[in-house]
Amino acid sequence: MSDKRLTADFKVNTSVLDEIFAVDTNFDLTGREITFSGQDAKLYFLDSFMNGDRFERLLIFFAELQKDKRITPGDAVRFIREAVPYSEVTTTNDIDQLVYFVMSGTLCLVSSAFPSEAVIIDLRYYPSRSIGEPSNDKVLRGARDGFVEAVKPNISMIRRRIRDTSFRAKRVVVGKKSKTDVAICYLEGAADAAYVEKLEKKLADLDVGSLSLGHQSLAEALVPTKWYNPFPKFRYTERPDTAAASILEGSVVIVTDASPEVMILPTGIFDFLQEANDYYLPPFTGCYLRILRHIVFFITLVLTPTWYLLVQNADRLPGWLEFVKITHEYSLPLIVQLFLVEFALDGLKLASLNTPDTLTNSLSVVGGLILGDFAVEIGWLIPEVIVYMAVVAIANFTQPSYELGFAFKFMRMLMLIFTALLGLFGYIVSAVIIVILIVTNNTVDGSRSYLYPLIPFNGKALMRVLFRVSARYANKDSDIRTKN
Repeated sequence: MSDKRLTADFKVNTSVLDEIFAVDTNFDLTGREITFSGQDAKLYFLDSFMNGDRFERLLIFFAELQKDKRITPGDAVRFIREAVPYSEVTTTNDIDQLVYFVMSGTLCLVSSAFPSEAVIIDLRYYPSRSIGEPSNDKVLRGARDGFVEAVKPNISMIRRRIRDTSFRAKRVVVGKKSKTDVAICYLEGAADAAYVEKLEKKLADLDVGSLSLGHQSLAEALVPTKWYNPFPKFRYTERPDTAAASILEGSVVIVTDASPEVMILPTGIFDFLQEANDYYLPPFTGCYLRILRHIVFFITLVLTPTWYLLVQNADRLPGWLEFVKITHEYSLPLIVQLFLVEFALDGLKLASLNTPDTLTNSLSVVGGLILGDFAVEIGWLIPEVIVYMAVVAIANFTQPSYELGFAFKFMRMLMLIFTALLGLFGYIVSAVIIVILIVTNNTVDGSRSYLYPLIPFNGKALMRVLFRVSARYANKDSDIRTKN
């Protein structure tokens, strides 16, 4: 940041600002000259971010100021107190800060009455979609509101659920070019104070050009990841109730402007297997769903490698495992068929993302035919491969994290390769490698284990992660998921 300041010459100030903002070139960045109380003034603002009704009321208020009510020269604070009917107002004499405010959408007033100070009035309105239920985190019962692409509405939805004075929302500006607003939300006394301070300093010191991709850009800049370890370090959610519950449990939530998702830190692997549905249903039902989710999602990792291993050793199988044997003739090796379906499923996912909603059903029908009857008839695939891969594909949606889903996918492919090359020994080696990758994957704070509360062991916390307990008992031990 430079050390440029506003001078005592009003015309020099407006000339400098006109050049910085290029008001003659930018059609949406306006420099409007006005007169009030016998003083010359100029307003700088982005028309696309301005709340039209509030701006018009402000102009009317300025026009009605009595000419005999002179504003004391050099007294911007008094002007704010007597002549600005809005609460979100501040002053600055730093040109870089002034530019940041204007480019963020606020209104800047420069006047000959107090030329060395600029008045910043927050009348901005960011275009955003209406609040609705998130498409990725749906629930059978419960709240239907979801985060939008603006910081203030997102924080307000969290505050609606945490009406406590210990709730904190600190703002940090990240990105040299984008200057993106990032809010750190936590509950004082529940979150680790040292971790919050460390995280705030790390965000403030980030040397990045922009956060054009929202949370993903922030995640890549915040924590350098090891390319060979695909397990995610961040948990994302579009649900305010999930974010509020995490804050109450001692986690830190990062809200980024222009992103409808928030990041929950620190995050372990067990945190990904919890859902809001578990808490909107009775404890017994929620406990059943959570246990089922753990089991089914684990099946996505081992089902096809285990089946492939058994098929390789079909002559040694006991009678009760006869059903896994292949009875159909096939041309392509089984390992090729399994990888072919893996890639085909990902291709269909990519195609569905770019398919218009009106054609989505047609894509599903065509994809099903290609991967089903036609693929079997021409000899590409056998029915067993389609069945097992279909189970894996469906089971992968039992948890909402795409990042964890792809991590398990890559580990499943690793197990298939090792099993194909080394048989049972390769199966065991690949399983050991997966365990090592999980154990060595540190969380964002660098001190808490990715396997907490299993390592280090915390019995109460582990019970709450694996089983859905009643809120009456959970509230008695509300801090068990804070840093150990």
